[in-house]
Amino acid sequence: MTRPRILLFAMTCLLALSGCSIRQVAVSRLADTLAEGGSSYASDNDLELVGDALPFSLKTIEGLLLEVPEHRALLLTAASGFTQYSYAWVDLESFVLEDTDPRRAGQLKRRAKNLYLRGRAYALRAVQLHQPDFVGSLRHDAKGTLSRFSKENIPELYWLALSWAAAIAADTSDMDLVADLNLVDAIIRRCLELDETFDNGALHEFMIAWQGGRSPLQGGGADSARQHFDRAVVLSADMRISGLVSLAESVSVAAQNRAEFEQLLEQTLAFNVDTHPQTRLANLVAQRRARVLLGRVDNYFLED
Repeated sequence: MTRPRILLFAMTCLLALSGCSIRQVAVSRLADTLAEGGSSYASDNDLELVGDALPFSLKTIEGLLLEVPEHRALLLTAASGFTQYSYAWVDLESFVLEDTDPRRAGQLKRRAKNLYLRGRAYALRAVQLHQPDFVGSLRHDAKGTLSRFSKENIPELYWLALSWAAAIAADTSDMDLVADLNLVDAIIRRCLELDETFDNGALHEFMIAWQGGRSPLQGGGADSARQHFDRAVVLSADMRISGLVSLAESVSVAAQNRAEFEQLLEQTLAFNVDTHPQTRLANLVAQRRARVLLGRVDNYFLED
């Protein structure tokens, strides 16, 4: 069934079915289908097309979750969908406009934060299927709480950490969010303990920027970020290039290494995104950010 027909069927189910049990079966089956249907987006070569299509898909998913609120796969689809949409089409646009239209950039940054928090809420609901009152328990005993989770729980933990960290980065003046940095760190480290190879090195990609933005006294630093970068390259089998951008932004700038910064971003732009269709869209997003960063290179480095 094509995606347009799936979405049409979704609306038909939600509006027309009256029998409670029949409705639940139909909605659950449709939820399964939608939760498994993201590959066509990931391989697309048109950022605008996907950006225009995603809001309707996300709202459809939210409608289905009203019917099947404990559908784990659909909760994960909502969590990842809102987080990725916010990063690639809202937060990145805010970044693009920072110099030319700071007022609009600020509006988009606030929207990005709200969308990240929306994604976090769905990820948290997925986590709480396994551990009710997860956040309260995490604050009380992070190690003991996370020890109850296994490899099968990594997807929900990963999207919870990622959306949470992105919301913090979108508004560092929100002290309530910033105070949760240690919780995000505990979650992502538990995921690495359970399976460092998750999603071809996605955890290590996360840690490049995460560690690059923290001092050695906090357990981070440039050396740690570079180690995670090297591991991400191996595990991704050169299918993803976002790690190059993260290393340039988080480590090269801090070290005032302009030559490395430019080399990493030029390597990003030289990558043939058609080599690996399954990661084409994510790589196009990385290339867009790389272009903006290269265009502002003088903003990041002190003159000799």
